[in-house]
Amino acid sequence: MNGEPLAYRMRPTTIDELVGQKDIIGKQTSLYKMIKNDYVPSMLLYGEPGIGKTSIAFAIAGTTKIPFIALNATTAGKKDVEAVVDEARITGKVILFLDEIHRFNKAQQDYLLPHVERGDIALIGATTENPYHDVNPAIRSRCGQIKQLKRLTADDIEELLHRAIKDKEKGLGSLEIQISEEQIKKIALGTNGDARKSLTLLESIIYSSDKKENVYIIEDETIKQMLDKVGVYGDKKGSHFYNLLSSLQKSIRGSDVDAALYYLAHLIETGDLVALNRRLLVIAYEDIGLAKTSVGNNVLAAVTASERLGLPEARIPLSVAVVEMCLSSKSNSAYKALDQAIAAVREGEVGDIPMHLRDGHYAGSKTLGHIGYVYPHDFPIGTFGGWVKQDYLPEKLKGTQYYHPTEAGEEKKLGAIYEKLAGFRKEKE
Repeated sequence: MNGEPLAYRMRPTTIDELVGQKDIIGKQTSLYKMIKNDYVPSMLLYGEPGIGKTSIAFAIAGTTKIPFIALNATTAGKKDVEAVVDEARITGKVILFLDEIHRFNKAQQDYLLPHVERGDIALIGATTENPYHDVNPAIRSRCGQIKQLKRLTADDIEELLHRAIKDKEKGLGSLEIQISEEQIKKIALGTNGDARKSLTLLESIIYSSDKKENVYIIEDETIKQMLDKVGVYGDKKGSHFYNLLSSLQKSIRGSDVDAALYYLAHLIETGDLVALNRRLLVIAYEDIGLAKTSVGNNVLAAVTASERLGLPEARIPLSVAVVEMCLSSKSNSAYKALDQAIAAVREGEVGDIPMHLRDGHYAGSKTLGHIGYVYPHDFPIGTFGGWVKQDYLPEKLKGTQYYHPTEAGEEKKLGAIYEKLAGFRKEKE
């Protein structure tokens, strides 16, 4: 057992030993009561690494009397699936824990699905990817419960660390360890709700510490060294990366500078500048838009600078762009107006292009009636430039309004011009 990692040894054996996830499988939940009554429904457990998906599955297996088989979808073959079905036929029912279920191939699914549907196999699937995006609908439809797990709290992690230090059978209780409550709190806070990471880190810290008279002396400096970047998470190919991008945009839209910088920090640590820069450019036009038109150019300049500089210096122009967008006036009126126009076109709200707007730069255009266009620049109107009364929309759509200006920032001035021109059109009708 000494060769097994601490995180593996400390895995809970029953659902009463689970730490955290009280809203998923706490004593007051229906799932807890079902398991206690020896009934295991098929389910999907979705969440980031290290927050308890595998632990819950093994704890369920340890609580019930139902035979349990664990497979990983990345390595399991058809023979493995056939063995599960054979076991179900012999015993009447089996729990199948399938890790990385989003990688399950069609042949395995087709063979397994009818047995899950009949209830011979209680399927517990675990995935770090959004099941509504990455798990086959056939699997999803047969899992009555889809549970999204949350990262453990610092208090949850502290409880795990104390348990591991005291446990003489599975943990580190047989060792003499000099570690303070403050140091345990540092480890708990620094591992970002990842139970597996926290236990692995604790074990590494202990065995890399000086030993005096058979006592491991834990130093703050050792913890500091081990904690370096341990809180960084977000696979740039996974769902959580897109959750970070979404959270960054929503924080900027909500004008929360500190939250936006928090998510920006995580995204920078993932190292995917291409996706990050693309999202920042989108935000500039989607969320600030006409309220401060200079932001688009400023963000493009910051993005270009970040690409030329590369990391870690890229963080400097990006921080400027994010703070500026957070504190800028916000408007989404321009793209909302375009979306309304696109929707109208797709729904058939179209008309003939007015004859005077059609191309007249070729011989014979006048014969086709492409005449009558009046050049606005020939009719100056104050400091605006040029404007002349003539129709631009098809006759069928005359009077249609897609754009509705807001009074945010610079758009207030643009909106006033829009309303003034609309008034001119009405006066001349």
